[in-house]
Amino acid sequence: MRRILLSLVLLMLPALAMAQSVNVSVNVDTSKPGAEISRHIYGQFVEHLGRGIYEGIWVGANSKIPNIRGYRSDVVAALKNIKVPVMRWPGGCFADLYDWRDGIGPRAKRPVRVNVHWGGVTEDNSFGTHEFLNLAELVGAEAYVSINVGTLTPYDASQWLEYMTSDSKSSLANERRRNGRDKPWKVKFVGIGNETWGCGGNMRPEYAADIQRRYATFANTPRDMGTLKIASGSHDDNYEFAEVMMKNGGRFDGLSVHYYTVPRVFRDKGAATGFPEAEWASTLGHARHVETIVTKTAEIMDKYDPARKIGLYFDEWGTWYDQEPGSTPGFLYQQNTLRDAEVAALHLNIFHRHTDRVKMANIAQMINVLQAMILTDKEKMVLTPTYHVFEMYVPFQGATPYPASVSGGGYRNGDSNLPSVDVSAARGKDGKLYLSLVNLDPNRPAHVVTNLSGTAKGRILTGAAMDTRNTFAAPHAIRPVPFSGSSDNGKLAFDLPAKAVAVVAVE
Repeated sequence: MRRILLSLVLLMLPALAMAQSVNVSVNVDTSKPGAEISRHIYGQFVEHLGRGIYEGIWVGANSKIPNIRGYRSDVVAALKNIKVPVMRWPGGCFADLYDWRDGIGPRAKRPVRVNVHWGGVTEDNSFGTHEFLNLAELVGAEAYVSINVGTLTPYDASQWLEYMTSDSKSSLANERRRNGRDKPWKVKFVGIGNETWGCGGNMRPEYAADIQRRYATFANTPRDMGTLKIASGSHDDNYEFAEVMMKNGGRFDGLSVHYYTVPRVFRDKGAATGFPEAEWASTLGHARHVETIVTKTAEIMDKYDPARKIGLYFDEWGTWYDQEPGSTPGFLYQQNTLRDAEVAALHLNIFHRHTDRVKMANIAQMINVLQAMILTDKEKMVLTPTYHVFEMYVPFQGATPYPASVSGGGYRNGDSNLPSVDVSAARGKDGKLYLSLVNLDPNRPAHVVTNLSGTAKGRILTGAAMDTRNTFAAPHAIRPVPFSGSSDNGKLAFDLPAKAVAVVAVE
């Protein structure tokens, strides 16, 4: 079945290319290199929500599902493959009701709590501080820990960070050692709260800025660890929090912003599959709005930080649809389709264009929740189209971006007026020039002519339908296949199928 599906996709590519194409020109200016693309832009977010952790990551050492000390072996291998640079934990809304002491010590003795934010289910805390930080090490990712500023004190935050990072003979460091970890962990990023404008406390901007100043004062790790402190900033088009935090929030290293992409409006989001073309177009249009949010937030930051020492951390982003019918209420489980792959590619390309400010981004969420990399069902695992985009984009981690302008074409559907093609270009650490090409039009292929010369080979992700997806019955229905460029009057050109994401290396 896998070979048949792959063959169908390969056969489909030339047929699509023969359809009436839109002519698009791309100009890459290699004389103007930008700031390095931080690998942390490819970060992940994992919260105690639904099956994101339990079953998704953690099954326990006694599970029949193959595991490494309780972590699913298949998931660990998949995460290593996309070179996950950073993981954000424990939330999200969960973080501001989380007592770190619930998640340390013998698992059988840990208290059971109610997860009031997500489904009202019980949380046995079998996945806590040790389990998260050991997972980050196992995968090769850096740790981004969100401290609780909603229901705990600065003293609690200080104690938790000492427990995790101290190499002294203090009581907390020795308690960590008794719990099985001699060497302190490295905590590279500390979030000073989460969504203080909402579930993190429903604070006014001025009060949130004062909270930031207070907690950041005590949220310390050893100086040589180089930990960065991230302030809770704005969301969507609500820029007031960013303004007040930059002006009155004291010293911090990064400002967070959150934005979720929906087809319609937040209270009536739309389905993850079986959607009409109008919702394909509106979803991609809403995804592209991220560029406006980044630009306007950066303008605010420039007023107070003209040297651009403070990073913009887009630490929650992704698609949010109506929950899958039949799934547990509050678990935010949704399918993942070719549309999500395009949303991911558009976000990453936008972040590439703003590397002077954007220093981290964390897609929500890693497994079984919202725009997930991976879906699991007991012993089964599926890689989503979004996962494949992240894997295709690995060469952009740490690369040097170049400006890329696009002209020609266009895609319109109802109120949505979009470009035919979106492009990102960067010089990888291996010295090769990489191009990402996204065809937003679900109907028409694009003949893309660049100002570059040479040859180009890589891979492309596309499908027969806008909601092409992988399922547990057909786990390889959509996956990257080989793709290459051609010559058009001596210029490097590409015949890009409709609704496709391609990444190529130019030689």
